Amino acid sequence: MTRRLPSTPPTLPGFSYVHVLGSGGFADVFLYEQSMPRRQVAVKVLLSEVVNDQVRQMFQAEANLMAQLSSHPSILTVYQASVSSDGRPYLVMEYCSATLTTRYRADPLPVPEVLSIGVKIASAVETAHRAGVLHRDIKPSNILMTAYGHPVLSDFGIAATLGEAETTEAVGLSIPWSAPEVLQDDVSGTVASEVWSLGATLYSLLAGRSPFEVPGTENTAAELMARITKARYEPIGRADVPERLELTLSRAMSRRPENRQRSVLEFIRELQAVEAELDLPQTAIEVAMDDWAIATAVDMEERTRISGANVIAAGAGRRTRKQSVSRTMTATPTSIGRSGSTSGDTPGKAAAERRSRRLVWAMLAISVVVLGLAVTATIAIVRSTSSDIPTVSNIAGQASDRTVDFSWEDPGLRTGDSYLVTVTGGESSAQSGTSFSADAAAGADQVCITVTVSREGRTGSPSSEKCVAVEAVDSP
Repeated sequence: MTRRLPSTPPTLPGFSYVHVLGSGGFADVFLYEQSMPRRQVAVKVLLSEVVNDQVRQMFQAEANLMAQLSSHPSILTVYQASVSSDGRPYLVMEYCSATLTTRYRADPLPVPEVLSIGVKIASAVETAHRAGVLHRDIKPSNILMTAYGHPVLSDFGIAATLGEAETTEAVGLSIPWSAPEVLQDDVSGTVASEVWSLGATLYSLLAGRSPFEVPGTENTAAELMARITKARYEPIGRADVPERLELTLSRAMSRRPENRQRSVLEFIRELQAVEAELDLPQTAIEVAMDDWAIATAVDMEERTRISGANVIAAGAGRRTRKQSVSRTMTATPTSIGRSGSTSGDTPGKAAAERRSRRLVWAMLAISVVVLGLAVTATIAIVRSTSSDIPTVSNIAGQASDRTVDFSWEDPGLRTGDSYLVTVTGGESSAQSGTSFSADAAAGADQVCITVTVSREGRTGSPSSEKCVAVEAVDSP
C-alpha cells in the first residue's frame, strides 16, 4: 500500500515551519516554532481535499472539545484554532516529542508504569465522560508523553457527545482497539466501548502488540475483526503481570458490554487495587471536583479551624484551588488600634480587656473544636453502622452439561458498585453483570455460589448460597 506524501505546510502568521511530524487520513501534523511566546508547537492541518461542511464542523467540534477539556493534566493542551490563508482549518497544540507506539512495540512497558499511565489516561476519559463526551479512538498512538514524562490523551477528532454516539455512525475507527459492538455497527460508541478500548490499550503496552494480533501472521483487518467479535481473552503471558491485573483487563475486554466495568472510574479503582496489591505508590485519580463538593469541604474545614488557609487539590493535577477559611474568626467586636488598645482606655484597663478577649476567644475555639469532633463522631457512627449496601436475593441457576449458568436481579447497584461472586471450594471474582457461569469440578455433583455487593471498598451481606445439581463425572 502506497503511503501518501504530506501536504504543503501552510503559512501561519506568528509561526515558522520546522518539519513534518506525521500524517493521517484527514490531516497532517507539522512542527512549528511560535514567535510570541517562543516555543515549539504541533499544528494539525486538515487536508484541502477532505474539507467540506461536515469535516469542517467536526474539526471545529474537536477544537472546542479540546479547549474545554485540555485544562486536565492528562489531556493534550490546545492553544488556538483558526483557518489558514488557503482555507485549511488548523489546530495549534502542545508539542509532545515522545509517543508510546514505537516504544511498546520495541520493548513492552513495566507493569508499574502501565498501571500509572492507565490511571492517568482513564482519569482523562472519565473527565470527558462527565462532560458528556466520548473520545471513540483510544489507542496507544493517541497517548503522548510530555517533556516531563506525563502521559496525555490526544486526538478528539472523532469524538462525540453521549447522545450523538447513539445515533451517528463512526467516521473512523482503529480496529485493533475497537470493541466488538462498534465493529459490528451496533453502536458507534458508549461508555462500555471506551472501557474496552482502555483495556485493549493497556494490554498492548504490556504485551508489545495489540490484543488479538497473532505474531508471525499477516493480521489483516478482516482477521482482526473476526477475532475481536469472538473476544476470547488470551492472557498476556508475562510472569510479572499479576493475576488481578489480568482479571481487570479480561473484564474490560469482555465480549458482552454488561460484563465490563460499569464506568471508567470503576476501571480506575481496579487498577489502583492492583497497585496496592504490588505495594506500589497509588496513582492519584485526576478527576475535577464539582464546585458544590469543594464548597462543602471548605464548610467542614471552617467548623474546626480558627484561622489559616486551606488548599484543596483538584485531583492532583497541575492546578489547585485555594480558598481562605480564616474569615470567620478574624474580626473583633471593637475597633483595635496598632498597639492593641482601644482609643481612650488606660493601659491597665486595656490589658485587662485583652486578657478577657483572649479567654472568650479560647472558649469559643474550644466550643467549635468540640462541636466539630461531635459532628465527626456522629458521622463516623452513622457510617460504621450503615446498612446501605443492598443484598442479592433470588439467585437462579440452570445446569448444562458440566456448566451452570447463574443469574439474579439487580438489587439496586450504584455507579462504581460491583458484585463479588464466590464459588464454593473455588475462587472469588468481581464483575458488574448479573449473570455468572461456573464449571463443575471433576467428581462434584453440584455447584454453589454466593454473591456479595461491593461498594467503595466495603462489602454488604452475602446472599444465601445457591446450589445447582450437575451430573457427576469422575476425574480421569
